[in-house]
Amino acid sequence: MTLSFSTIYVVLRENSARITLNNPPLNVITPLMMDELNQALLEIEPNHDISTIVLDGKGNSFSAGVAIAAHTPDNVSAMLTKFHAVIRALISSKKITVSKVRGNCLGGGAELAIVCDLAYTGKRARWAFPEISLGCYPPVACAALASLIGQKRATELILTGRTISGVDAATFGLATRVVPEYKLDAAVELVISQLSKFSPSSLGITKKAMYAWDAIHFDKGLARAEKIYLEELIKTADAQEGINAFLQKRKPNWIGRK
Repeated sequence: MTLSFSTIYVVLRENSARITLNNPPLNVITPLMMDELNQALLEIEPNHDISTIVLDGKGNSFSAGVAIAAHTPDNVSAMLTKFHAVIRALISSKKITVSKVRGNCLGGGAELAIVCDLAYTGKRARWAFPEISLGCYPPVACAALASLIGQKRATELILTGRTISGVDAATFGLATRVVPEYKLDAAVELVISQLSKFSPSSLGITKKAMYAWDAIHFDKGLARAEKIYLEELIKTADAQEGINAFLQKRKPNWIGRK
C-alpha cells in the first residue's frame, strides 16, 4: 500500500512503513516536507500491524538538511515549530524507528537520523551539523547529542561543524552500525525481519520505558534551545548575515555583536 504525498514516498508493507525523503538530489527538507512527514506519521501510528518505520532518502543522499530559506527571521519560527513536531512525533511514536543513511546526512537531516531508535549508515556517508557556518546552531542536536555521544564530542561537532564519515558516526554513537554501502539495504532488512518476530505493542511499550528518563530532559532541553534560538540567536546581526551570505553565495562578514 502506498500513501500519496509530493515530497516523500510512503510505502506500507506487512509489518513496516517505509518513508523516503523525495527532494533530489540532496533531499533538502522544506516546510512542505515537514508537513507531509507529520501527516504520514499521524496516519501510520494507529496501524497496529506495523512495528517499524524506516526513514531514508531517495538516491545517494539521506538529506542535506533544512532549506536555508526557511531560516530567515520571517520564516524561522514556523519552520522550527513544524520541524520539531516531526522530531517529537518520531520520538513519541510507538513504532521502532530506523534511519538508513547514505551520502549526505547534514544539519536537520542528521537530526532526523539521530532521533530514530536505530540508525544504520554506509561507510562513506557524510555526517555533520554545519549550522555554525551560518551563524546558527542545531536545536535538536544541542538538546540530544551530548546524551548520545558525550559532551566533549557533541560540543566539538556542533561548534566546529566538522564532517565525519559513517565509520566515525558509528564509533561516536551517532549510528547503531556502519556497513559498506552495498550492504546497507540488507542490514536494515535484517533488523526489520528480527523485529517482526516480536509483538508490536510490546516493542512500543519497551521503547517508552527505555526513554522514560531521557524523554523528560530532551523535551525540556529542546524547548529551551528553541526559545534561545528565537529570542536571542536569530535576532543577532551575525545569524542574519550568515543566512543571507549563504543565499547570496558569498562569504559571510561577521561583526561579532548582538
